[in-house]
Amino acid sequence: MPDPDDPEFAERAVGWLLDAGPGDWRLTPALREQPVLLAFRARADVRARIEGARTAYASARAELADSVAPADLAAFLAALEAEGARLLALEREVGLVEEALRGRRWRPRL
Repeated sequence: MPDPDDPEFAERAVGWLLDAGPGDWRLTPALREQPVLLAFRARADVRARIEGARTAYASARAELADSVAPADLAAFLAALEAEGARLLALEREVGLVEEALRGRRWRPRL
């Protein structure tokens, strides 16, 4: 991602944010044309996906123990853990892009 003060930042951010969300976002002009709105929507979407993964993880053992082999359930839970970690990182990244689009700048620390 280019520096937020780079003239290409908003355009690149829009492409990245659209890639992070569902494909049908590309059909919504308000999301494509307004980067701050897109970032706001992307952040809400990632938060919902995190909550969905947490809910699935919390209830999987109780709900699936009789239907799925233990090894398959363990693999599923491991996959949910990995997805959760990826989504948490994505939430942070989307939040930083949103802040940059809203004009926030950071100073390097020593």
